[in-house]
Amino acid sequence: MDDLELALGTSDLAAQLALAHYAAGVAVSVKADGSPVTEADRAVERLLREKLSEARPGDAFFGEELGELGESDRVWILDPIDGTNFFSRGDPNWRVQLALEIKGITELAVVTAPALGIRWWATRGGGAFESPWPRAEPRRLEVSTSDAIVVGHDPRLPMARPPASPLPLVELVRGEIGAFLVERYYKWDHAPWILIVEEAGGRFTNPVGTNTGDQGGGLYSNANLHPQLLTLLGYPTAEGVQKNG
Repeated sequence: MDDLELALGTSDLAAQLALAHYAAGVAVSVKADGSPVTEADRAVERLLREKLSEARPGDAFFGEELGELGESDRVWILDPIDGTNFFSRGDPNWRVQLALEIKGITELAVVTAPALGIRWWATRGGGAFESPWPRAEPRRLEVSTSDAIVVGHDPRLPMARPPASPLPLVELVRGEIGAFLVERYYKWDHAPWILIVEEAGGRFTNPVGTNTGDQGGGLYSNANLHPQLLTLLGYPTAEGVQKNG
């Protein structure tokens, strides 16, 4: 199978395991950085690593719960349960996230929200899509082309409103809002969404002016709003600093 088929199938298995834990209920503990974790987070990441390693034994991993493993041009970036706080309190707004980085460039991304029955994915150059989960006919995603709503909490963006949903990036790739500023979280949180947003016609820039997810987040927006918002934020704007593709 190709990498996308592998990622979709592995995400299915991980989502099913996560759903079983979600239905049973989980206890929450706190990691050294203050973020929450459950046994479900660790179990799902172990399953992701096991299944991907069976199919691609030479690949490396970078995951939220189990860290880095191996050295390779191909690295799977794993967030076994993005939204652990939601997960632990029975709120369906959590996701299983994975991305494949090849030679430093994210080439595919799959985000599955099994409790919501939705999936989003993208391949570089192949577009971004949404479908009901587990499997159904997908629809292609496209950001808006207008000066649409800006979402975030920052005095540099006086026109911004607070988020109206738990995941504004879904609103962005559906064309319902025009931009979302989020200057926090980690590479495993951002890597899949950067590719999905870009393949939906949007853009992402982090605070140092590149489009990688390892700088604590940044600005996601449609191409129309992006230059104006970068100026307001004081981000570097030179196109030459964009690195991830």
